[in-house]
Amino acid sequence: MLASELLGSKWLDEHEDIDITGIAYDSRNVLPGNIFVCIKGFETDGHKYAEMAVKNGASLIVAEDKIDVDVPVWYVENSRVEIAEMACKYYGNPSSKFKLIGITGTNGKTTITYLIKSIIETAGMRIGVIGTNQNIIGDKVLVTQSTTPTTPNALELQQLFAEMVDSDAECVVMEVSSHALELERVHGCHFDVGVFTNLTRDHLDFHKTMENYLNAKAKLFKISDKGVVNFDDDGGKKIVANNDCDILKVGLSDGCDLKAKNIEISSSGADFDVEYDGKTYRVHIVIPGKFSVYNAICAMGAALQMGIDMDTIIKGLENATGVVGRVEVVPTNTDYTVIIDYAHTPDGLENIIKTVKDFAKGEVITLFGCGGDRDNTKRPIMGEIAGKLSDYSIITSDNPRTEDPVSIIEQIEVGMKRTDGKYKVIVDRRDAIAYALDHAKKDDVIILAGKGQETYQIIGKEKHDFDERVVVYKHLNK
Repeated sequence: MLASELLGSKWLDEHEDIDITGIAYDSRNVLPGNIFVCIKGFETDGHKYAEMAVKNGASLIVAEDKIDVDVPVWYVENSRVEIAEMACKYYGNPSSKFKLIGITGTNGKTTITYLIKSIIETAGMRIGVIGTNQNIIGDKVLVTQSTTPTTPNALELQQLFAEMVDSDAECVVMEVSSHALELERVHGCHFDVGVFTNLTRDHLDFHKTMENYLNAKAKLFKISDKGVVNFDDDGGKKIVANNDCDILKVGLSDGCDLKAKNIEISSSGADFDVEYDGKTYRVHIVIPGKFSVYNAICAMGAALQMGIDMDTIIKGLENATGVVGRVEVVPTNTDYTVIIDYAHTPDGLENIIKTVKDFAKGEVITLFGCGGDRDNTKRPIMGEIAGKLSDYSIITSDNPRTEDPVSIIEQIEVGMKRTDGKYKVIVDRRDAIAYALDHAKKDDVIILAGKGQETYQIIGKEKHDFDERVVVYKHLNK
């Protein structure tokens, strides 16, 4: 592809046209003939690596700041926007070749993508999924997510979209994080349907205020033809009030276009009625919890906005299986139960504990921590929630990253001490899990909160193997 095709005809006003073999933003990945885009990141600045990119064969540099290299430089106001637009062009604008559904919100994004996948497949369409757990088309895993972002960077995203096109995807459903919207990762994409789940405290280390956080989420509805919004959420009400796209309001309260009621929760899932367009339907999903009902009606709303009939939607929800790391029961062959859940926010932790209390016959034991180098304001809040709702809590490490694990735990304890909750501190997560397993009694439920689908633990800047399922099995089989 020619430089003028990627950068526009203005390139020819100042430079001769040249062939471009690809796009890169990491100098280590540059191949001969590539464009290298200087991105300003959180830990480093791509401008520092322009010379290295040229040594590795870059024939053109895109930059925001003045640099001195021996190849042409194209200066732009925003490198993130530029790389997104170039990636769209380089891969042939792939997202225009299928129906695109985006899910944003603090909690529920992953589960909703899988519920929509089940509905779309029940409708006979081939669908791709991009999100926290994995990127898949049909049953084929394209890229397994580890510590990569919930929403891939713009270049990787367009590459994935191109793979989806090559795999004959008719629809793609993806998680769209607030970071992705704020950092232009989905710039150049147009969504057929955007979905908002909820807004609770998270990522304030990045957004600083809840207002900024909501504004980032709301950007999805400026680039969507239709929307689905949880109207019970205060943030959802603001999104509806400030957007002109065709929005379907879902929730449990009056004023919703699609309303759930008569909810019954058990260990085997959730059953509820849905009122829509003057009719009432009975729905079953295998994932228990009131929050699972919200996830289900968001998925139903997206499918309705896609034109899928209600009978197919209900059958698709019934066909849906559980999601790894979301209220996941670990087979232990014990007289107590172990559940793994990704809950890593105050709202998420409250939801999973309340859900388990609805069906637990014994005590609820909550094992949790908080991630390092992330929003520290939620730590005492999570401590207070666990202390109030759990019969017993074990405070331990999550992904401490470069923070002192003991310091993180002490901040959690501030909230815990506001309650009468019984708790124990065990810094090492493996030891903490062993303690929980050794002390659980008949009919107790142990919640391992925070890690979910993750199979690693980040200590310092190193990633260590840590799959909680394996940790549980090894300890029980000693």
